Order: sequence, then C-alpha cells, then structure tokens
Amino acid sequence: MKHVTEVFQPLEAADPPVVGGYRLVARLGAGGMGRVYLSHTPGGRPVAIKVVRPELADDPDFRRRFGREISAAQRVRGAYTAELIEADAEGVPPWLATLYVPGPSVAEATARRGPLAVPAVLWLMAGMAEALQAIHAEGIVHRDMKPSNVLLAADGPRVIDFGIAVAADVTSYTATGHTLGTPAYMAPEQASGGEVTAATDVFALAQTAAFAALGRPLYGDGQGVGVLYRIVHSAPELALLPEPLRPLFARCLAADPAERATAAEVVEWCRQRLGEDADGGGAPAVWREISGPQVVVPAPVPDPTPVRPQPLTGYRPPPAGELPQTPAERKARRRRTLLITAAGVAGGVLLVSALAWVVMDVKGRVEHRNTADASATGQAASAPSGPTNAADSTGPGSGAGTDGTSSSSPASPRDPRPEPYPVVMLQTKNSVNLENPDAKVKGRTGDIRFGCRSAGCELESDTSVFLQLHGKPGGTLDECRRLLRHEKNHRLPLAGAANGSEICIKDASGDLALFVITTKSTAVPEVGFLLGDMTVWRDAAGTVGRPSP
Repeated sequence: MKHVTEVFQPLEAADPPVVGGYRLVARLGAGGMGRVYLSHTPGGRPVAIKVVRPELADDPDFRRRFGREISAAQRVRGAYTAELIEADAEGVPPWLATLYVPGPSVAEATARRGPLAVPAVLWLMAGMAEALQAIHAEGIVHRDMKPSNVLLAADGPRVIDFGIAVAADVTSYTATGHTLGTPAYMAPEQASGGEVTAATDVFALAQTAAFAALGRPLYGDGQGVGVLYRIVHSAPELALLPEPLRPLFARCLAADPAERATAAEVVEWCRQRLGEDADGGGAPAVWREISGPQVVVPAPVPDPTPVRPQPLTGYRPPPAGELPQTPAERKARRRRTLLITAAGVAGGVLLVSALAWVVMDVKGRVEHRNTADASATGQAASAPSGPTNAADSTGPGSGAGTDGTSSSSPASPRDPRPEPYPVVMLQTKNSVNLENPDAKVKGRTGDIRFGCRSAGCELESDTSVFLQLHGKPGGTLDECRRLLRHEKNHRLPLAGAANGSEICIKDASGDLALFVITTKSTAVPEVGFLLGDMTVWRDAAGTVGRPSP
C-alpha cells in the first residue's frame, strides 16, 4: 500500500484547523485558486476542501462569479465526475468541498509508469467524454481540462474542478503570473481570446489523452506563448500518436470547433474500439494496473474536548454526577440563580439609564449652542424644530438668499461611481472605447488600440492619454486624476509593463479609467494580446467629484 505521507502532507502553522465546519486532516496540494485539504463528512466519508487564495477572496467580482459557478456545478451528477458536495462563496475565506478521489492524476500516473497503453487511453477518453456530457448538460464549460484535473480512481477516471476555473479566469489577481487556463491544453479559440464552448473542452480532452499516450504534451513544452503560437498556427503531429488512435484525435483536434467530435461521439467511438471489453467490465483491471497501490486515507480528526464555561460568581457547581440531592439544596440553588439574574438585569437598567442621561445632556448642550449661535447672527432662534441645515430649507433662518438660492456652501460632492469591466481584451485586430469597454470594435477604429511595431508593442490613441503607475499596486481615482491632469502622451510602450501593471487612461470626454493588466502576451507579435481588468469613472477628470446617480 502507498504510504500516507506520500500523498498527504501535515498541516502547517498557517493552515486553518476548521473550514466551513469541516475539520482539516492534511494538505493535499495547491493550485491556481488556492490550497486543497483532506477532511471528512460527519459520516466519515473523505472529502477534498479547496480554500480560495486571499487575493481572490478579496475581489467582490470573483465572489459573485464563484457563487454562480458553484451553484451550477452542484447540479452535475456523473459517474466520472467528483461530486461537489458543499461550498460557500461568502465564507471567510470562500471554500468548496468535493468527494475525495483516492488515486493519482493522469500527470502523476504517467510520470510514474510512463505512457499508457492504447486500451487504457481508450478507457480514459471514454470516461472523460462521459464526464463532459454531464458537465455540459448543466450549461458549464470546464475551460481547464488537463492531466492534473483528471484523477484515476480504481473504477475509472474522475474529472475535477469543472465550472470553477471560469470564476478565477477574469479577475485582476488570478491571472497575474498566469495565463487563462493552461497553455499546453488550450484550444485555438481559447488561446486567441475567442468564444469558449463545449468544443473547447473536447480539444482539451484530446490533449490530455495525448499526454497520457505520449508522456508529454502533444504541442511540446517551453514558454507558454510559444506553445500557444503552435496551437493557433500549427497542425498537431498525429504521427507521434499510436496509429489506432489517430482518426479520433484528428477529429477532436480540428482547428474549427464546428468540425470537432462531440463528447457523445467520443464515447461511442471508444466503445466500438474496445469491443466486448466495453460491456464485459474490462476497465477495473486496466485501472488497477495504472492507478497503482491503494491509498490509505488518514482517519478523521476527533473534535476537541469542549471547555466548560466558568460561572460569573464565586459559586462552584458540584462535580459531574453529584447534583444536589435534597429539595432544600435544589431550592437554594434556584434562589441563587434568581438573585444572580436579578442583579444582572438591575445592573443593565442602571447602565442604560446612565447612557441615556449622557446622550440627553450632550444633546441639550448642542441645542443650546446652536440657539446661541442663531441669536448672535440675528436669525430666528425661536423655532428649534426647523431645519438646521441651510441646504435643506429656503425659509427664514435657512441662509437662503432673496432669490431662493442658498448662500451657504453645498455639501461636498462625492466621487462618481466606479463601473467595473472585468474582461477587456486588446489585440491588433480590435480596439475599444471607454464609453463601453465591453463592446469590442473590429479593426482599429476605436479610441484605444493595441499594436506591435519593430520597436515593441504599445497602447495608442488619437485622443486619449495614458500613464503607467509604478510602485505598490492599488491605483485610485484620485491618483489617476492627479497624474493625468497635464498628461499629453497618446502612446504608451509596453516594454516596462507586466502582469499586474496598472495604467491610467483619460479620454476626450473626461472619463477616467484604471486598466490592470492580467495577461500580457507580446513575445510573438502576430498573436500578441493584452487582457485586463478595467474600472471606469464617468466625467471624473476635471472635477473633485460629482454626486452619484
């Protein structure tokens, strides 16, 4: 049997002992969204608890997306999925619990045993495709199918993390240092920022199966941008794969999503090639061979012994099992309890009375001061129930002029409301306007454009101005307003920008924006792009602020 410590790591001092009522037992690993722990249901069934990273948990947009995605994911029921049991998008921190699958991932099994045989790959593809059928039936696109997200249980594969990647894809923090999804397993449309559909998952399914058959990614290793370039512009090298599998891989890896096989077609194709084994229970023997020794799951952590609260007085209750025996003792105990309760109530009444007296005294002194001030300025102080704020009245004593306008200073205006646009993508073939950053303008007719020249890539505009912030992250409206007041630069080279960089933008109408780069891909200019989080403040450039609508 596999030793416990090979799979489960002990908790560290920074790890929480309990999450959402689940007492944690050990660490299982970590991913882009957070750390994963082992726990158990009240009945003792092992579960995996995924705890969201703090920088994601602090993003309200992430929490909203996370809540929406887990609601859909909880409806997924499939033989080859790891069921999502419970989750809390509003928890501190947010978390989710799925059934624990005792088995290695495709990545781990391949690293340990080498490439899988053709029958095992067929069983793997059939199981993954059946899982996708259940996932897609609930309107979910996985978006991040890869060898580490497919676990090999003793009775077949289990697809995990479905519907969760989308919640983290588009925040200003998640993509910092990461690309959307995993480059080696993306479909061409996903790599180029196009529409992501169920066909995108089929492409990733084939890439995951190719990894299992080859022991390495089909499109090669290396820098993510280089892999993405090959996926977008190169045909897959099907000759590397076992000959019996090539026809299916050719369909699943078609560049055009409309030409790819569906998940149902993948299942049927694999069943036909497996023949009698598909109905004769041949899969368990295959999985026992490749999943390795059985994993020994640690036992649940017992609940700590509860601490009895001490009484508020000097009275000490008798030891457990030695309650008062006589009626007189029980009567005396009740009398003491009533006296303690009465004393607490009386003390509370006195405290409330004292606080009320203080408030009334302060209020009286404030009213006296206001009356004295009004008398000193010749205003009618005989109407204490009238308005005290000059902006709220035009009657006598309100400070209004003869034309009905107030002669006092208006209330300090508030800043305009921020308008968040979580996913703004700029490529050489499109542009955007601050008026509506969600609406991509085809070609370069929009106000804000991304381009790459011989000297490098840059942002440019005919009317808007740019300025990159430096120092600690967390740019604000006031900072952008102050720095852009006299800015005249309509071009911003991106050589010094990176994931997480912040750029202030001001357009000709006075709208201000803060653009936070989440993914910068400029190494290959032909497929370069800039993805980011944008916040826009309307008509905010030339004033201190304006009231919120």
